[in-house]
Amino acid sequence: MKIVSRKSLGIQPVFDIGLANDHNFLLDSGYIASNCFNKSHSVAYGYVTYQTAFLKANYPVEYMAALLSSISGDQDKVQRYIANCRSMGISVLPPDVNSSGEDFTPKGQQILFGLAAIKNLGAGPIAAILQGRQQGGAFTSLADLCSRLDSRSLNKKALEALIQTGALDLLESNRHQLMNDLDTMMDWASRRAKELASGQGNIFDFFGESNNTETFDIAPTTSRVQDYSSQEKLRLEKELLGFYISDHPLNGVSRSARLMAPISLCDIPDSLETKTVTAIALILDIKDVTTKKGDRMAILQIEDLTGSTEAVVFPKTYDKVKHLLEKDKRVMVWGKIDRRDEQTQLIIDDMQPIESVRMVKVELTSEQARDRQVLERLKKALNPNPSYSNSSNSNNSYGKSSYGRNEPDTSNKIPVIASIEYMPKLVRLGNQFWVQDEVTAVKALQEAGFKASYDALV
Repeated sequence: MKIVSRKSLGIQPVFDIGLANDHNFLLDSGYIASNCFNKSHSVAYGYVTYQTAFLKANYPVEYMAALLSSISGDQDKVQRYIANCRSMGISVLPPDVNSSGEDFTPKGQQILFGLAAIKNLGAGPIAAILQGRQQGGAFTSLADLCSRLDSRSLNKKALEALIQTGALDLLESNRHQLMNDLDTMMDWASRRAKELASGQGNIFDFFGESNNTETFDIAPTTSRVQDYSSQEKLRLEKELLGFYISDHPLNGVSRSARLMAPISLCDIPDSLETKTVTAIALILDIKDVTTKKGDRMAILQIEDLTGSTEAVVFPKTYDKVKHLLEKDKRVMVWGKIDRRDEQTQLIIDDMQPIESVRMVKVELTSEQARDRQVLERLKKALNPNPSYSNSSNSNNSYGKSSYGRNEPDTSNKIPVIASIEYMPKLVRLGNQFWVQDEVTAVKALQEAGFKASYDALV
């Protein structure tokens, strides 16, 4: 329906034209249907949904860059959308003082990190960087940057943020060296600015060659130092961005993680409360707690490539995993989702360092994968004595959960992965097929006629 003209009728009586049943927008009698308001909104939202889907499908880099820019102040969402970019095959490049804009911007088939998403780098310093770049071209060194942008435009805290997030890596890859040189360089730049203002300067300034590279060659530097370790670089990035950008401690296990722990931490708020969760995560923070009974427990902050969540280790579990509770430790966790006081938590049942995680791999032909008898033989080889018990301490393959459902005993920590002929992806068998000992499981599979082996996660 489209309005083509309007005409004032002055003051007229108003009638309720609501109708009992659903109708089209316009009726033969000339009445407007009572539900036309809802339908018009449905059309509008549907059209917006179509537009966004079209942009994401046909212009994915531009779409994701705009989406990241729109939520750049929310670190949790930025981390989640960067994970979405990775799953779409789109790389998000670290910030660069000579290329980054205020917002996330497309660069070919990649996205360049926006300066506005860096902590301690406000609108003023960003504007000064962009203006300096526009007027004087690309910055060539830390000395050049400090000389062209004085401390009133770009203070020490902002410069430290640029260095530690990798925004100056193309000028000097040794971030530790840049941090060592920073105070000396800022003092030199301040003195040089005062000398120029008072009519003094070096010979290059005198001949109007203040942008010449030789001018900055005479800038003082400190003795060479070894760069930060990769772990320290990532830690500093985490402090200033809220997440890792140049790399992630879990990147090396991301493919295996999707097989062994298909749930992402960002999915936990939307998962069922009774769901048993297996996740590969990084321990970010540990808060030790002593209960009223004097027992020790811990509240953890853990994260994966998609997001973070709070995890609780109650006293019974704490006693067996306390030796693993270290910051920046990569672990595989088993637990259940709990919601209380409008907060979602992961209650950890067990934990294992990923370096010790093993998986059993069994190879199947396409015919075997479709043969029920073969699959039953596979199941029997992995679980020769299936039984059920109400005891949580049962040594059988199954135990009864607190929710009254039969679930795999959490003592079975080793997943079984199937490689099926002609299928490009590996298949993780259900938790009921997980085993306690990889050597015994492989031997049983081989005796049952299957080609099997075991391997480490990392």
